[in-house]
Amino acid sequence: MMTFDEVAKRGDWRPIYGCPGRFVLRGVSSHTDIFELLGSEIEVQKFDRSNAKDTAFVARLDDGGLISYSRPDGTWVHTLCTRDGFDRKIRQLEIIMFE
Repeated sequence: MMTFDEVAKRGDWRPIYGCPGRFVLRGVSSHTDIFELLGSEIEVQKFDRSNAKDTAFVARLDDGGLISYSRPDGTWVHTLCTRDGFDRKIRQLEIIMFE
């Protein structure tokens, strides 16, 4: 399974203010999707939630996770999360991951 550190090396991740353990990707095209970012090395699950304005694509990492949001205009926002940050955000979005 891919690790937080392996994904962190794939971009410029900046802390999200007020969200401990969560980082947003900067410095890449907003049209780069989660599959381009991660490659085919990891399983990605898709969630359309009423409590989130965009479709969430979620990948569990060995020690955290990646939550990427696909916007209707074709752009993406990628958030890398530590284990605690990932668990907290998944609960907030009311997402149940499949094994």
